[in-house]
Amino acid sequence: MPSFLVFLVLCFSAAAAGSLFTADAVRTWYPTLKKPSWNPPAFVFAPVWTVLYVMMATAGWLTWEHLPAKVACLPMVFFAVQLALNVGWSWLFFGLRRPGWAFFELILLWVFIFLSLLSFWGVYWVAGALFVPYLLWVSFAAVLNFNVWSLNR
Repeated sequence: MPSFLVFLVLCFSAAAAGSLFTADAVRTWYPTLKKPSWNPPAFVFAPVWTVLYVMMATAGWLTWEHLPAKVACLPMVFFAVQLALNVGWSWLFFGLRRPGWAFFELILLWVFIFLSLLSFWGVYWVAGALFVPYLLWVSFAAVLNFNVWSLNR
């Protein structure tokens, strides 16, 4: 069980790092942007991301626990890269206030989430399945990010 705590700490550290860039911008800059009518209300994001980070941590832990030692590297590399890109999106979108740059970074994030999902699925299908909601949410976020960028050029 200590390894599960490590994965929780990793995921929620990424969440905390990302929130350093969002806190002020969500109150000041983001409300001033034009957004599509289907943009979710602000209160939706925190609970959704909390659940997704718990699912990410669980998926990472399950994969780690089921990995033969000789192949431990690649799925964990994909996992680490997608976590870093997750933080990077917050920095680009909210910190630098660059929705266009954030959109292109989000495409890269989506690829690494997909690679994580596939590599996790190959080790233990439940771990891969736990990444499906994350991939779907980031797919939605990419469409939303693109629309916000388009509406505010």
